Amino acid sequence: MDPTILASPAFIALLLLEVWLSKRRGQPTHAGQDSVTSVTMGVGSAVVGLAWKGVQLGTYTWLHQFALFDLGDGLWAFLGCMLAVDFAYYWFHRLHHEVRLLWAAHVTHHSSQRYNLATALRQSWSPMTGLVFYAPLPVLGFDPVMILTAYALNLIYQFWIHTELIDRLGPLEWVLNTPSHHRVHHGTNLQYLDRNHAGMLIVWDRLFGTFEPEGERVVYGLTKNIHSHNPFYVAFHEWVAVFRDALRPAPWRTRISYLLKPPGWSPDGSSHTADELRALAAARTR
Repeated sequence: MDPTILASPAFIALLLLEVWLSKRRGQPTHAGQDSVTSVTMGVGSAVVGLAWKGVQLGTYTWLHQFALFDLGDGLWAFLGCMLAVDFAYYWFHRLHHEVRLLWAAHVTHHSSQRYNLATALRQSWSPMTGLVFYAPLPVLGFDPVMILTAYALNLIYQFWIHTELIDRLGPLEWVLNTPSHHRVHHGTNLQYLDRNHAGMLIVWDRLFGTFEPEGERVVYGLTKNIHSHNPFYVAFHEWVAVFRDALRPAPWRTRISYLLKPPGWSPDGSSHTADELRALAAARTR
C-alpha cells in the first residue's frame, strides 16, 4: 500500500485541526470553495498516481538490472535512498519551475491564492513528467520499491510545511525545509519567484543558489491567477496554453522555445521570465 494513501486520514485530521486553530486565532487561512478544490485535486492525483506507480515500478525494475552497485536493502541503503530521492526531487522541482512544458504539470500546485494544508493536497494530474528525474537511482543500485517508498515519505514530510500557523523553527531552518522556507516558494513576490525548491532538506537550495529567506509578507498564487475552481481547468489549463503557443505559425526555434524556456518567455518581450523581471527591477533601481 502506498504510504501517502495510508497517511490520508492523518492529512484530513490535521487539515481540520488547522481550520479550527486558524479560526480560534482569528487568522482564517481557508476559503471554502478553494479548499474543496484543493482536496478534489488531491483525490484525483491519488487516483492517477496509483495507476502511474505501476509504470514507475516497472521502469525502475527494468533499469535496476543495469545497477552499478549492489546497495542492498539495509538501514544505510534506505537512508542513502532517502538522501538520493531528496536530491533528485530538488532538481525535479526546480526544473518544473524553469521549463514551461514541465511547469504545465506543476502549476496546479501553485494555483491557490491560499496557503494551508489543503494546498498541500492540490497536486498534479500529470505525474509522468517526473519519471526521468528518479531513473538514475535504480541504476546506482537502489531497490525500486525502496525508491518509491522514499519518494512517498518525502511527499508526506512536505504536507506539514504548507501552513501559516507555524513560524520559524530556529536552527532547524539551516538544514530542513520548513513552513517559512516553503511559504517563500509559494510566493509571487518578485524576490520569491522560483526559490526554495527543496523537498526535505533546504541545503540543496543553499548549495545551488536558489535559497531565499522569508522577509516581506508572502503573496500566494500565480503571477497571473486563474480564478477558477473547476478541477479540470486547474489541472490542464497550462497544458492547453503551452500547446496553443507552440502550435502557432512561427519558426520551429520559436515553437520549441515555448516548450523549453521558462514560464513567461516570449519571442517579442511582451511577457517575461522570473529572471528577466528581476533584471528589469534591478535596472530600475540603478
